[in-house]
Amino acid sequence: MPEYQLTEVAYHADPLPRLYSLRGLGHVVLLDSADNRSHLGRYSILAAAPSEIIVSSGDAAAAFDQVRHQVQHLGPATWPAGQALPFGAGALGYLSYDLARELENLPSLATDDIGLPSLHLGLYLWSLVSDHLQQRCWLVCHPSLQDAQRQAVLDALHQTPLQQPDFSLLAPFLAEQSKAEYAVAFARIQHYIQAGDCYQINLAQRFSTSYQGDPLAAYRLLRSASPTPFSAYMETPHASLLSLSPERFLQVHNGQVETRPIKGTRARGKTLDEDQALATELQHCLKDRAENLMIVDLLRNDLGRTCVPGSIRVPELFSLESYPNVHHLVSSVTGTLRTDCDALELLRTAFPGGSITGAPKIRAMEIIEELEPVRRSLYCGGVGYIGCEGQMDFNIAIRSLVCANQQIYCWGGGGIVADSDLDAEYQETLTKIDNLLRALPIARADNQ
Repeated sequence: MPEYQLTEVAYHADPLPRLYSLRGLGHVVLLDSADNRSHLGRYSILAAAPSEIIVSSGDAAAAFDQVRHQVQHLGPATWPAGQALPFGAGALGYLSYDLARELENLPSLATDDIGLPSLHLGLYLWSLVSDHLQQRCWLVCHPSLQDAQRQAVLDALHQTPLQQPDFSLLAPFLAEQSKAEYAVAFARIQHYIQAGDCYQINLAQRFSTSYQGDPLAAYRLLRSASPTPFSAYMETPHASLLSLSPERFLQVHNGQVETRPIKGTRARGKTLDEDQALATELQHCLKDRAENLMIVDLLRNDLGRTCVPGSIRVPELFSLESYPNVHHLVSSVTGTLRTDCDALELLRTAFPGGSITGAPKIRAMEIIEELEPVRRSLYCGGVGYIGCEGQMDFNIAIRSLVCANQQIYCWGGGGIVADSDLDAEYQETLTKIDNLLRALPIARADNQ
């Protein structure tokens, strides 16, 4: 089997200058460990100039088959001794939440006003991989990449990036639903729970405004305000996608599967004592622990469809993870992928993540479609990679924004259960994204 060709380049903790340098090659994707303090944020991956683009807007099965064919046709490569990295070449991109309606028989009621394709994955023959633990960086090239293409990437990396325009909002973000409208949806969910239709529903609301300037400048501000281990930035012909996600959806590495659902949130405190009290209260809250456990059980079932019987474990339950604006309860579920299943089959059968639907999943998605007036688009989908050695890693695209048609959209949501409080749940949707909404400047009237 041929080897990847690795060229070590100078390490930079901030990937954005190099993203600017490579942007002219087209279709840039950055899987960004903006919070690299933990093992979850060890690697960042940057790629551009895909050889193929796979898009779905109605036939997910065909799109998945095409991705599988392209990745298999590219073929695996081996790593030089002592240089194994999580990714070298393969498919990178996004799955929107709305891909679910191509995988399951769901109603179509919400307005699709953004119009993103439900799946957009490029086949990339090279990537720039940064190891934040070792503080080293390599250009990784698949053996099939032509020398001239490799040299073009190296030339682009050594160019000084051009000055880029700034970014500003033309007006503050506004919620597209009133609190009264949210309350009606909340009451409807309580009715469904009492009737036995469901146990938990993830209810979201959307915020939007118009903007001017460069979405990449917006991403720079957002990653500074909210560094997370599963961040991502991606440009497509349809939109720019900005994800500041703290949540891993699915990872496959050497046949081992991991998912890390988040359920349970508290705002950070204004003082050290208040902050510690909020974290402790979250860790011991029976309601939040019960919500988290519901989703752990759902994901154990989802992984069971493609994992070896008896291999599924829950090595972490109710762990505390803290970010600049919130504390979260996080669990992990692991398993061993069956030899007759690949990462794409796991992705297809487990998508979308149970932590952002509710339980049971299909009925929860039907209720979400009934109660949320606009489609979720990228929000609650996933951004990540499928490597040509069979590995995979996708986030759940919470804390994510879409820039399209000079409008910028952001969503906030949370899980509703039988003993949820309306005011607390509504406030949680604001708390989760408040630091993102406040991070972006508003243009002065004389600059518009």
